[in-house]
Amino acid sequence: MVKARVLLAAAAALVAGHPAQAASLPSTSATTTYHRAMVDGIGVFYREAGPKDAPTIVLLHGFPSSSREFDTLIPLLATRYHLVAPDFPGFGQSDAPPPASYAYTFDHLAETTAGLLDQLKISRCIFYLHDYGGPVGFRIMLAHPARVQALIIQNANAYEAGLGVKWTGIAKYWADPKAHPDVVDTFISPAATEQRHIAGTSHPERYNPDSWTDEVAHLSRPGQHEIQADLLYDYRTNVAAYPAWQAWLRQHKPLTLVVWGRNDPSFIAAGAEAFKRDLPGAEIHLLDAGHFALDERNDEIAGLILAFLAKHSL
Repeated sequence: MVKARVLLAAAAALVAGHPAQAASLPSTSATTTYHRAMVDGIGVFYREAGPKDAPTIVLLHGFPSSSREFDTLIPLLATRYHLVAPDFPGFGQSDAPPPASYAYTFDHLAETTAGLLDQLKISRCIFYLHDYGGPVGFRIMLAHPARVQALIIQNANAYEAGLGVKWTGIAKYWADPKAHPDVVDTFISPAATEQRHIAGTSHPERYNPDSWTDEVAHLSRPGQHEIQADLLYDYRTNVAAYPAWQAWLRQHKPLTLVVWGRNDPSFIAAGAEAFKRDLPGAEIHLLDAGHFALDERNDEIAGLILAFLAKHSL
């Protein structure tokens, strides 16, 4: 109990508005372990940390990253929570079968991820959604609403108002993929991969270049062009599903924390503010960060999460 009080006091100090002067958050990586599970014949990799009898936070990653994007966040939450962070098929250390044998749609990614949670007997959890983790998470939540204890949303879009200008070009690809192959090439290019991290930041020195060079290496693997082209094309189904997701939010009113890099050119700040339409009680923080907000606001986001969950006795 003493340890928990110290942890929450540190989190509260961060939220008070002076993160640079706040005491460091306690952290632990001692319990982090790395696993693979077979889900319908697909090897799914996941990170796990924290006490298994504590509330579970499921961390769903973005494009073109993996559960590795949570490496610095997990130790700050593992002192109090059970963390599970899977890699989607086609990403990170999970299997990446060719599209001929695994359909790369967000429906299928959600089905596989839900299958992993079933295997791990995670019947209730807090979902952390980032980027591609948004459409995967929303599909799981719509199918299993009782599974949701709370939401943490970080640059995971659910409103047309949140789509940046680049999505106009991507919409042309959705309308006629064969006429716009350059859209996929640009989307997975080294330049675009780097810009997803550093675009909009005023603190480039806080960004580890290994993040995007590792992602570029992954996207350069055989078969990745086809995998990512299929998922980019299927992303149109997410935009079409926004009204259903919004209706689900209005119906179920989950406890929701939005921590959003306001300088993200892909999912712009209006997408964060739009959650207030359907969730008037949502706690929304626009941070001075980009799409991968954890790259430069990791401790601040951890503090906001700990304070939010403690306030709601989770």
